[in-house]
Amino acid sequence: MTNKFAVFDIDGTLVRWQLYHAITHELGKLGYLPEGSLDQLHKIRMEWKNRNSQDSYHNYETAMVEVFQEALPNIPIDQYQAAVDSVFTTYKDQVYTYTRDLIKQLRHDGYQLFAISGSPQAILEKIGKHYGFEEVVGPRYEQKNMAFTGHIALTHTRKGEILQELVERHNLSWHESIAVGDSPSDVAMLELVEKPIAFNPTNELYELARQKGWPIVVERKNVIYRLAAETGSYSLKEENHRG
Repeated sequence: MTNKFAVFDIDGTLVRWQLYHAITHELGKLGYLPEGSLDQLHKIRMEWKNRNSQDSYHNYETAMVEVFQEALPNIPIDQYQAAVDSVFTTYKDQVYTYTRDLIKQLRHDGYQLFAISGSPQAILEKIGKHYGFEEVVGPRYEQKNMAFTGHIALTHTRKGEILQELVERHNLSWHESIAVGDSPSDVAMLELVEKPIAFNPTNELYELARQKGWPIVVERKNVIYRLAAETGSYSLKEENHRG
């Protein structure tokens, strides 16, 4: 096996939705969120869907995290796993064509594949196995006496550090290394590799990618747009892609 590698974010980069959010909603349907939480989350989500403010998505995500963390110590482990299994079945193939095909091509080219994500470790492991990743790293929820303690080992703030640990542990080479991400939390790992790709980037990541001359790829419906830096500005290169 070669020591070339590629590392991916998962939510919004491979999978078309946020797995963390989907699991939280599934737990709500099972009755494990505080009373009224689903209605409140729906209201905040619609504020984002309606683009009522620039911070609406951040507000929705913050509310989601707060509800989940409050509920976690009271969620039976078997019910949490049932929610993970249900979300995996629903979303495992709801992925972007660009990253799905890139993964397939990189496997063919002998790359080892890794994921570092804010998605829970339990569902990341299932996604990783489904797509042939060597190792995945996501938040781990501490357990004691067959119950969740509420302590969460987060990953989204230390992706660069985690990637360096993976490279050392797996004896990987930085030569021709690739990283794909969509948000500011991915910057630390994008900066480390030779070939960073900003895929469907947030505005903050888009502006940083422009400054650094990183490739920017946007997938919308059945069209992939590759934004290439040319003489200080960006031009669109469209690629029709049905798959």
